[in-house]
Amino acid sequence: MTLLIVTAVDAERDAVRAGLKDNADISVQTIGLGPAQAAAATALLLAKGNYTGVISAGIAGAFAGRAEIGDTVIATRAIAADLGAQSPRGWLPVVSLGFGGVSSISCDVNLTKDVEGQRGAVLTLATVTGTKETAEELAGRYPDGTAEAMEGFGVATAAKLVGIPFAEIRTISNIVGPRDKDGWKLQEAFAALTKAVGGLA
Repeated sequence: MTLLIVTAVDAERDAVRAGLKDNADISVQTIGLGPAQAAAATALLLAKGNYTGVISAGIAGAFAGRAEIGDTVIATRAIAADLGAQSPRGWLPVVSLGFGGVSSISCDVNLTKDVEGQRGAVLTLATVTGTKETAEELAGRYPDGTAEAMEGFGVATAAKLVGIPFAEIRTISNIVGPRDKDGWKLQEAFAALTKAVGGLA
C-alpha cells in the first residue's frame, strides 16, 4: 500500500521528491492547477492505484498575521471558499442554498502527525486573491483560515468519494493580498516544502 502525494505543478513535485529520499512507499504526482483539475486528476489516480491516503502538497499564500513566509501550514480542513453565492447580506456557502453539498472537508491528522508546522484551515479558491479587500473579507469569513491555495478541496473531494484519508501541507511563499509577484519567495517556500515532507519519509 502506497501513500499518494499530489502537487499542482512540477516544481512542487520536485521539491516534495527531494524531501522523501526515494521512499518507495510514497508516490508523488503532478495533477494540475485549480480545484476541478485537481479533483478529476486525483480521482483518476485513485481509481488506478491502491493508496492508503492522499496528501495535497505545495506552496500557498498566508493570511496576514496568521503565518509568515517560509512557514509550514498543516491543514485542519480544506474549505471551498468560493463555492456558494453572493447576496446583499453577504456570502452564502453552498450548504445554505438548499441544494446539498459540502464546502469543508476535515483532514486526517494521522497522515501528517510527523510533519512539523502550525495547524489551521486552508482555503481552496479557483481564483487567487489579488486585492486587500478580498483578503480581508476571506480572513473575516474564516477566522481559522491560515492560508489559501487552489487544489486542496478538489483533492479532498476525490479522497472522500473513494473513502481514504486526506491531508494538506502548504508552505508559504507570499502574504494574501494585492498581487505582487516580485514579493513572492518561491525558493524559500520550495525549500520549506522539501523540509516539511521529510517527516513523511
